[in-house]
Amino acid sequence: MDKQGKNKAPHILVLPYPLQGHINPMLQFSKRLIQEGVKVTLVNTISIWNKINNNIDLNSIEIESISDGYDNGGLSSAESMEVYKDTFWKVGAQTLSQLLDKLQSSNKPVDCVVYDAFLHWTFDVSKSFGIPVAVFLTQACSVNTINFHAFKGWLDLPLLETEIVLPGLPKLEASDLPSFLYKYGTYPGYFDILTNQFSKSDQADWVLVNTFYELEPQVVDWLAKKWRLKTIGPCVPSMFLDKRLQNDKDYGISIFGPNSEACIKWLDNKPKNSVVYVSFGSLAGLSEEQTNEIAYGLRDSGMYFIWIIRDSEKNKLSKEFVESSLEKGLIVNWCPQLQVLTHEAVGCFVSHCGWNSTLEALSVGVPVIAMPLWTDQITNAKLIVDVWKIGIRAVKDEKEVVKRETIKNCIKNIMETEKGKEMKKNAIKWKSLAKNSVDEGGSSDKNIIEFVNELTLYY
Repeated sequence: MDKQGKNKAPHILVLPYPLQGHINPMLQFSKRLIQEGVKVTLVNTISIWNKINNNIDLNSIEIESISDGYDNGGLSSAESMEVYKDTFWKVGAQTLSQLLDKLQSSNKPVDCVVYDAFLHWTFDVSKSFGIPVAVFLTQACSVNTINFHAFKGWLDLPLLETEIVLPGLPKLEASDLPSFLYKYGTYPGYFDILTNQFSKSDQADWVLVNTFYELEPQVVDWLAKKWRLKTIGPCVPSMFLDKRLQNDKDYGISIFGPNSEACIKWLDNKPKNSVVYVSFGSLAGLSEEQTNEIAYGLRDSGMYFIWIIRDSEKNKLSKEFVESSLEKGLIVNWCPQLQVLTHEAVGCFVSHCGWNSTLEALSVGVPVIAMPLWTDQITNAKLIVDVWKIGIRAVKDEKEVVKRETIKNCIKNIMETEKGKEMKKNAIKWKSLAKNSVDEGGSSDKNIIEFVNELTLYY
């Protein structure tokens, strides 16, 4: 209630890190908030809004901008990740402060800021206006726990032990940890971002995580003793889960142009469980050798396939493969991943194991061939194979390349064996648990309602 005793919808500002893999889950969470009667303003950098152009459909979510200091190009126009980060942290804090100043003196003041944990400086800016804050973690709780131990100095870096034992997690080899920890000294800019995301989590009013309790119960319980933690995922469009948000069939934002009809029409003509779907996310860049090993592994498997390759990467494919694959394969630069994964023709997913793709596979019940490249993908792959048991690891050789024979064998294993059927069965089990968590009365649904109810007590 407001001071006059009238009902007032809380106004939440949502601020993701400017990458599609961070924007999408926070946008999905925003839709859940709107379902609970909350007013949401989505904030991102001018450079991101410029890039998205018309590929946006946010319905009742309002948008605002801040600057990262690179309004015409974002990260790609900075001389390095480190320079970009230093500039963004400074300019972002200044322009967010200006935005909050404008909104707080308007007829729609902000009641809470939900910010991506990567942007930890948002905490101090928001608190300077007396606004409650919720930190949003876009990675698995298992990965957050590992990174939190690194932030606290509880891991001896560089890693000397071969076996790592952490609360709530299975025994891990050092090589199962995120790459910036296992290969210490690589990606210094990301090392700083990934560890410092916890710098304010113990002071935050809430810590929200894009996972669901049933997926990682022990590690969630351990972290919940440290922070005011709530699991609120999977942050996947509702029509692939509980179907309570009408027409919520996609995320609503795409940095890449849609090409949905071609993919779905192609799949409609293929037998059930006969297609391998291959995608390495929006950031991945594979070597020419690795690209062609995947290509010939797909060809040698004899299966149909859809392969997502950005236009800038297509020149890595041999001409001979492109010509010989026309009958069996479809190569496109983008497709509606969830619609493809839920199509009955698709039998498995060759994935880099980014957290969004992992949650999507779990949410729709599709087995995974894990080919992680870096950062949290390596740990996610470990969980996919050994904990959730919905996939198989495509193991690299001594030159860090997954060979065509390995890829072919992994595909055959999932598509044609009893072991593959067992993985499919496990995937269907997780699909049911994911749906239940966001459906009415589920663990994530309760946490979202609780968050909104607690927020109303602040004003």
